[in-house]
Amino acid sequence: MLTELETTLLGIMMMVIMLGMGASMTFRDFLIAFRKPKGILVGLLSQYMVMPFLGYALAVILGLPSAMAVGLILIACMPGGTTSNIFAYFSKGVLALSIMMTTVSTLVAVVTVPSLLSFYGGLAGVTGDYVIPAGNVAQVLVVLLVPTVLGMVLRKWSANVGASVELIGSMLGVVVILFLIVTWVPRNYQMLLDTPLPVYVAAIGIGLTGMLLGYWLARALKQDSNRSRTISLETGIQNGPLAALIVTLTFTGVQQQEVLFIPVLYSLFIVITSSIVTIWYRSHATAEALARDAAKIRT
Repeated sequence: MLTELETTLLGIMMMVIMLGMGASMTFRDFLIAFRKPKGILVGLLSQYMVMPFLGYALAVILGLPSAMAVGLILIACMPGGTTSNIFAYFSKGVLALSIMMTTVSTLVAVVTVPSLLSFYGGLAGVTGDYVIPAGNVAQVLVVLLVPTVLGMVLRKWSANVGASVELIGSMLGVVVILFLIVTWVPRNYQMLLDTPLPVYVAAIGIGLTGMLLGYWLARALKQDSNRSRTISLETGIQNGPLAALIVTLTFTGVQQQEVLFIPVLYSLFIVITSSIVTIWYRSHATAEALARDAAKIRT
């Protein structure tokens, strides 16, 4: 489990991350984006229909115990993480779409996450002490909306200040993941060694399968390959630090450690798998750009 100091630091860092995410957008960006909202709507469909069902399905198929199932379903129901914007940038994806998807999925999370978590948790047979109250989740998300809106105000007030805050928030997303790994893993290494294979399959598979399904759903809904790759990354890269914060504010002691296990494992492996997928996507984006250039020369 995380200590009280670590929980406090996690909460503070999440506030800064949300401030940075808000600073990446202006109110005008929303107006522009929603003139042609198809990409965002496809992303939300992938984020809040595909991922929660996938988390539930994996929990049932792999026969995970209640604590692990709750952690997996919680990760699956989370909005997109800010680190997805970094991976979208390096994969030569559509950065504006990535940022907008992260922001919009976080804003609507106040309504979607509590209801989805309650529905799929009940469907998976999670009862008793491992149930995460919908009110707890909603309260955390509402509180985190405050720095998000404040970040947007900062961006409108000063573009330079907003850009700086955006950069800090994005980089802190990676720092939080490293923070969880450095503080939590050493104390629980024996648990990591004793963990059965299905738990690792769940923690790694939720991100990779989410990226795969997100890509092909986007292609099926007539998004071009570059936007589909962006939606793919946004789908598979969930807000792991937010899931960890919800767990630490809901559970204590052994329960906290058990439920926190998959969110931390996910946060560890998603950095690795996303890096591999990003390299793959970047090579495809480069090849497509070269093909377009060659076609222009021929004409």
